[in-house]
Amino acid sequence: MKKSILIKIFLRSFFIHAALNFRRMQNLGFAMAIIPLIREWRLQKKDSELMLTKHLQMYNSHPYFSAPLIGSVVRLEEDNVGKGDTSDVVAVKQGLMGPYAAIGDIFFWSALRPLAGIVAVYLAFMGFIIAPLAFLVIYTPAHFWLRAKGFIEGYRRGKQGIEFIRAMDLPRVSIKLRWFSLLTLIVFAIWLTCEGYWPFIADNSVIIVKSAALISILTSLFLIKKGVSQIYIIYGSFVIFLLIISCRELFN
Repeated sequence: MKKSILIKIFLRSFFIHAALNFRRMQNLGFAMAIIPLIREWRLQKKDSELMLTKHLQMYNSHPYFSAPLIGSVVRLEEDNVGKGDTSDVVAVKQGLMGPYAAIGDIFFWSALRPLAGIVAVYLAFMGFIIAPLAFLVIYTPAHFWLRAKGFIEGYRRGKQGIEFIRAMDLPRVSIKLRWFSLLTLIVFAIWLTCEGYWPFIADNSVIIVKSAALISILTSLFLIKKGVSQIYIIYGSFVIFLLIISCRELFN
């Protein structure tokens, strides 16, 4: 495959989300990314229509992880050209789009973007004009690198392109980023308290209530990690708060 064609396909993968629709989600963006491959092979009209129709089927994944998947699909299409059997292409595409979507949502939407937002808000609060730039510097290189490197590895490895994603262990990294974000928020809150910016800082009851809420959240997270059912945590919290309210009424 010519490098120029691969570059065109990769650049088109950035627009995977541009034609999102409720019927087949990102299928138009995926098919658009594959078009340079069809043009390069100069297939007969019937074969071109079959290939394009195949990639116009329902597709939905994380937009940043679409580039690695497109790379794998291009390699499989290249290996199967002339054979007529493309079942493995469809299987890889359908089999990976779900896991890639889950990993992408966990890492980018739930971990990296909140962290970048916290840092940007802190800088903006401090009066630094570079706050928006800081957000982009933290967030953009990670997803661009994943797109580019993932596309290259997906094309190089074909079916085994998922090994590149698995080796990064992004779910585990996401957990660390979340805890780091939480610690950053705590430090930020303490700094605001010391500087007198905290709302109702003179009202000790508000501080006690918010501290109790934070302790409750952290305890719930700890219990969930230990495998305790969320239903038990909800009912247990209800009983504990009910006892606290009852004791308060008794002593008053």
